[in-house]
Amino acid sequence: MIYRTEHVAVIMACDGFGPHGGHAMVIPTAHHEALYDLPDHVAAQIMFETRRIALAMKYAWSPQGTSTRQHNEPAGNQHVWHYHQHVFPRFSDDDLYRHLRHRVPVEERAQKATQLRVALDEAGLWDN
Repeated sequence: MIYRTEHVAVIMACDGFGPHGGHAMVIPTAHHEALYDLPDHVAAQIMFETRRIALAMKYAWSPQGTSTRQHNEPAGNQHVWHYHQHVFPRFSDDDLYRHLRHRVPVEERAQKATQLRVALDEAGLWDN
């Protein structure tokens, strides 16, 4: 876990893409299956935290960009039945859309979570 607020938690995902480590996921702390089920105040908090963690990634790792992604229902490629927003640091060689996933070791995910917490603090992103 990177951090948690009253309505949202931000965690390191277990997958990386291309030669790069994991990405973050922003999830509601209460169960909501899909985008359609989110109360407005939770949806707003998710977007706020998505932006904040993307800024922390830029500060911590200097990626060439960031991407976010979210899926609803089987035809929308949803595989986990709890809402989650992916936040990816992006690099030209990451192969994100080719789905070349690899499992990121727990130790590396913990290190990246620490790096993002430090970046949030150093960049003053807790105060937003």
